[in-house]
Amino acid sequence: MSLIMLKDIAMPQEFVTPAPMTAAQQEQEQQLFEQAKECILAHKALLIAHYYTSPLIQRLAEETGGFIGDSLEMARVGKESPLSTIVVAGVRFMGETAKILSPEKTILMPDLSAECSLDLCCAPSELKRVKAEHPHATVVAYANTSAEVKALADWIVTSSLAVELADYLKGRGEEILWLPDRHLGSYIAQNANTDVYCWPGRCVVHDSFEAAAIAEMKKQYPGAKVLVHPESSAEVVALADCVGSTSQLLAFTKKDDAQTYIVATERGIFYKMQQANPQKQFVEAAIGVRPGVRLEGANCPWMSLNSMAKIIECLEGTAEQKAQHEVHVPENVRVDAMKPLNRMLAFSAAMKAGNVPNDL
Repeated sequence: MSLIMLKDIAMPQEFVTPAPMTAAQQEQEQQLFEQAKECILAHKALLIAHYYTSPLIQRLAEETGGFIGDSLEMARVGKESPLSTIVVAGVRFMGETAKILSPEKTILMPDLSAECSLDLCCAPSELKRVKAEHPHATVVAYANTSAEVKALADWIVTSSLAVELADYLKGRGEEILWLPDRHLGSYIAQNANTDVYCWPGRCVVHDSFEAAAIAEMKKQYPGAKVLVHPESSAEVVALADCVGSTSQLLAFTKKDDAQTYIVATERGIFYKMQQANPQKQFVEAAIGVRPGVRLEGANCPWMSLNSMAKIIECLEGTAEQKAQHEVHVPENVRVDAMKPLNRMLAFSAAMKAGNVPNDL
């Protein structure tokens, strides 16, 4: 395999991240929980929350008949729901994906400024330029990208399917232009044993896990298994007992017999891991200092922008306030983005059925 890292890509070298919640704000979250719950039920809204949101947001989803999952699962549930108002607790590309799949529904987000560093690393204008430089390459975009980037892609993929799709495309003799995560691109190239032109973006959380510190943690917790998301570096992945998407890591903890896990992904997943395995111990993997970003542990700073007060405002605020929470995707962008999304959904269904046609 050969990993060809793309050069001269214009993208942020520093990320301006929101400050974490103060103790007073966290206390307010607790106080507003019941009001937010009543608000969601009164407005007949569906709250779909990502695994990386706070435990309180995830609990709110559970207690209002909502859903907790990864970004594609969230969008699928929103589409299949009979409810016409969907509140997406996550980051902006997740709300856009929900709108792409459910254009007839009102898609709201607690905070539309909740970004994703991977999304920020891949500007549509840059992708257009790079596509022109690699006209024969098949563009495979990670789900963690904007609607505009999805509209420019040939395929959309999640981490749970990325290696399988690369292997499939290799069998068809296609070159792969992967974006935007450099670590996941490297993981795909190695595990599918194929050539990949790779965008040099990074998730600020997964990029920050420190291999040497995790190796020391393994000594501190003898018998512990290491769970790693493939958005982490190759050095961290090499320490893993299980490498996979957030959903795959959660599933592993349910069937595995270890009692302690060192978890190298965003700590929001601890809520569902602990809920599924109350007798087991989950330890946050150590992070290191990386240029251009400041983190408070393994916590996505933009996910913390989701709050009870903002959920209440997006449903019960003034018309002007509500408008600041609604997700819009231009119809031409939505139609173009649906093509690679549908292709991925068809590929996923065919994989599960064990029969992948060669004409997707």
